[in-house]
Amino acid sequence: RNKNQKMASAIITDANAFLVALLLLSLSHIPFSSSTIQQDFVMCLVDNSDASFPMDSSFFTRDLNASSYKMALETSAQNLRYLMPSNPKPEFIFEPLYETHVQAAVACAKKLQLHLRLRSGGHDYEGLSYVSEMETAFVIVDLSKLRHINVDLESNTAWVHAGASIGEVYYRIQEKSKVHGFPAGLCTSLGIGGHIIGGAYGSMMRKFGLGADNVLDARIVDADGKILNRAAMGEDVFWAIRGGGGGSFGVILAWKIKLVPVPETVTVFTVTKTLEQDGTRILYKWQQVADKLDEDLFIRAIIQPASKTPKSKERTISVSYQGQFLGDANRLMQVMQRSFPQLGLMKKDCVETSWIKSLMYIAGFPSTAPPEALLDGKSLFKNYFKAKSDYVEEPIPIEGLEGLWKKLLEEDSPLTIWNPYGGMMAKIPETETPFPHRSGTLFKIQWLTLWQDGKASEAKHMDWMRDMYSYMEQYVSKSPRAAYVNYRDLDLGMNGKGSDAREWGNKYFKGNFERLVKIKAKFDPENFFRHEQSIPTGLE
Repeated sequence: RNKNQKMASAIITDANAFLVALLLLSLSHIPFSSSTIQQDFVMCLVDNSDASFPMDSSFFTRDLNASSYKMALETSAQNLRYLMPSNPKPEFIFEPLYETHVQAAVACAKKLQLHLRLRSGGHDYEGLSYVSEMETAFVIVDLSKLRHINVDLESNTAWVHAGASIGEVYYRIQEKSKVHGFPAGLCTSLGIGGHIIGGAYGSMMRKFGLGADNVLDARIVDADGKILNRAAMGEDVFWAIRGGGGGSFGVILAWKIKLVPVPETVTVFTVTKTLEQDGTRILYKWQQVADKLDEDLFIRAIIQPASKTPKSKERTISVSYQGQFLGDANRLMQVMQRSFPQLGLMKKDCVETSWIKSLMYIAGFPSTAPPEALLDGKSLFKNYFKAKSDYVEEPIPIEGLEGLWKKLLEEDSPLTIWNPYGGMMAKIPETETPFPHRSGTLFKIQWLTLWQDGKASEAKHMDWMRDMYSYMEQYVSKSPRAAYVNYRDLDLGMNGKGSDAREWGNKYFKGNFERLVKIKAKFDPENFFRHEQSIPTGLE
């Protein structure tokens, strides 16, 4: 048997060596500067790692395999605004199969002075995981093939690789237990590597906090290509990577997450109100109660224009209240009648289901979809879009809401989602992790505008977004006007553009920003891991 294993290993190695040779031969026909970079990187990878990975399905270059390169670049990228012909494209894309390949990729990029972009799920709102405007000669290390998940119910923990989607994580947990869960995102195609490093909020945040609040350990590749766990990286770096934003400190390989208890029965509902159904006053009341409701209850508001009638071209504003309750419908009705009767929730609106199916309901899966649908891991949301975020500390008055409705009705396809805080979110100190939006926050707003005709109408939609954002300034948090780092917004400022990093850093991290800068200066003093809004090594 051992002899056969050795023979098989030799065959694999020989076959891979042949593929490497074939790849290098192919690259020799590419224009000099581009082919030299690619050849040097491939040879460095072979020298610095176990080369037994399929080069033809791990290494993508537009000059050699244009269709595969295009697919690798675009498959997980959400924002089509950053996939237009005018956007810079990577020299090549490398998809590691093992953690040692990531080590080698970092070591080789550093040796060859190549700029890296790191991608796990491709959800970056400003495309920072797959586009570089600041350094146009760059490469992507895509972690999508690192997606192993190991759930251990005895310790109530799981190790999850960075390339796994949050939907896969949910599935693997429920595969082992119907009464364990994890408090993270509502979009199930999110890559968990980048999701948690920015905070990771979800429908159980009022009960258990953020995903980042429930991380026990991590493995990260530093700028020297070393794999470090929590003990090796130190508590400062471990603090920084739980909410400090992606692409600043290293490559997240895996998280060790803490599982939380969930009931066998979870209840979900959606109740929609228009302006004609007293929608403005109900939303005003929601602002007053959403952060004070039972911690088992999460009700978010999804707001967008809608037709007044099915056949009408005249538009109104629709507010859909989407709820998840960690319990049965009878107890939910008691909570709602006591705390938010204005919504008019009825028993017939409630759907009792399992925790995993409740997440699928919120994510928009058909009711007939099996949990296995979460294993697909592909995003169905692909648009040209611009996003921004806000935090609200005082209810927006009726006249403020009415002004917002006018703004929304001026735009083609705007969408805003309001997520309630309170509960556990108000109990965790704002310095506990870099994510500072805790006590005093009523809810977070996500602003979106979407379009389908690319560059043709981009300026119009961007102008609308900035005008609406300016209008809302009087109603949201101040000094700073806070923002969520996982809803990247380059309008707030960029590195290397003459702006003070504090302009955007304080918005994302408040008083935690300067601590992040000090940790960055010590851990990655050469600023190897960088992008347009990465943590700088110093402040002027």
